[in-house]
Amino acid sequence: MDAEAITQLIPQLYELVAKLEKAAPERRFTPDGHLLGSIGEVIAASRYGLELTKASTKGIDAYSADKQPVEIKCTGGSRSIALRGEVPVTSDLRLLVLTIAKDGTATTIFNGPAAPAWQAARSMQSNGQRQISLSELKRLQASVPTNQQLPELR
Repeated sequence: MDAEAITQLIPQLYELVAKLEKAAPERRFTPDGHLLGSIGEVIAASRYGLELTKASTKGIDAYSADKQPVEIKCTGGSRSIALRGEVPVTSDLRLLVLTIAKDGTATTIFNGPAAPAWQAARSMQSNGQRQISLSELKRLQASVPTNQQLPELR
């Protein structure tokens, strides 16, 4: 996987989004969902030395170098993310949340144990999702000790 090549293509994606919105001004074309999720997974794998699981593996997107399961979430402009289901039963599950800017830069919003994020998320909706704001995740991140974060590769 070439995370650098993907990062360099992101501005082109947003240029295309701008053209789509100009052609249909009554609609928003946001690169969220599976597309941005996959981009975020590749960037996170490169940044944190993760081994990605098979696409669409339920609840686990990757494994860390020390074999901890990792859930990766990514957004390109939303103020919240959706977590699926109940609080994770595996206490070793880690959560990485990234935002991707139009210029292709990725910022880590949350890096730590998943359970506190699930516990802070809103009640489960009928679609099985629990929303949590990026601002709440930033607040939670401030209390995550360094030794509970996935180390970033240098």
